[in-house]
Amino acid sequence: MRLLSIALLFATVVPALPAAAAPLEPLGLSLEGYEYPYPVEYLEIEMQRQTLTMAYMDVKPASPNGRTVLLLHGKNFCGAYWGTTIEALTKAGFRVVVPDQIGFGKSSKPDTLHYTFQLLARNTKAVLDHIGVMRTTVLGHSMGGMLATRFALMYPETTENLALVNPIGLEDWKLKVPYQPVEWWYERELGKSLENIREYQSKSYYHGTWKESYEPWAELLYRWTLSPDFRRLAWNNALTYDMIFTQPVVYEFPQVRARTLVMIGQLDRTALGKNLVSKEEAATMGRYPELGRATARAIPDAKLVELDGVGHAPHLEAFERFRDELLAFLDE
Repeated sequence: MRLLSIALLFATVVPALPAAAAPLEPLGLSLEGYEYPYPVEYLEIEMQRQTLTMAYMDVKPASPNGRTVLLLHGKNFCGAYWGTTIEALTKAGFRVVVPDQIGFGKSSKPDTLHYTFQLLARNTKAVLDHIGVMRTTVLGHSMGGMLATRFALMYPETTENLALVNPIGLEDWKLKVPYQPVEWWYERELGKSLENIREYQSKSYYHGTWKESYEPWAELLYRWTLSPDFRRLAWNNALTYDMIFTQPVVYEFPQVRARTLVMIGQLDRTALGKNLVSKEEAATMGRYPELGRATARAIPDAKLVELDGVGHAPHLEAFERFRDELLAFLDE
């Protein structure tokens, strides 16, 4: 009996070994098998002699204030990462429209496409026209900031306000970084692993830190690499890298006429092609505190918000601060 009691006591104080993590499952080319936080709708668009499908979320508030916010995702993300932002905005009465650009998320991944920010802006306007949105605040993060700027320049009558959250393209990397062909970017995409995706995101987005809440966005990209169709996605990724590198918007900021919020996490050092230049040259790139101030000066009606201790993705890293600054801007 005593031996049995000791055995039972030992069993209660020694924790069980954790179960091995289940292997990650592949995701389809259009993120089949991945659930978005809100229902997804689709619009077919004719372009460049093909019919492509653009996915979007159109989330309506319970108590509408009559205004809309358009959320534009970054390069290595999709509309799903706006989930908490959508919730906060709809709670405040805003209708929220969140497209996945062609080549991203649940939208089509064509065999080939001549990508331009003008094309993506036109596609986005087609979604707004389809659902009857005539005027909206346009908010873009990272690559989405470049697209939001292009949209505001092309469609000033539709752009009520412009919000740029750690946008890329605040400097012209072509002035420092040697051009690489699309094939170079393609080979780079094919070499992804979960470890190097996580390492890249930690270094580039979160200033060397990592939280459990960041893991789903690393795992999403990795699960895509397991798809039998990943090479087509990798080719689209390469084409959009070329678009980003060769189509800067920095020279056109003075032409923006919308009231603009420039929100900058001060620890961000993102810059395309840093690994292709010397350490001395790389140190001059992606200096977001300086770039944010220069951008706010260049845009005629801009408000600058600097978030100390925050990196490239404020809405993921410091959501409450991001939300409060955004809502304050929208309420002004």
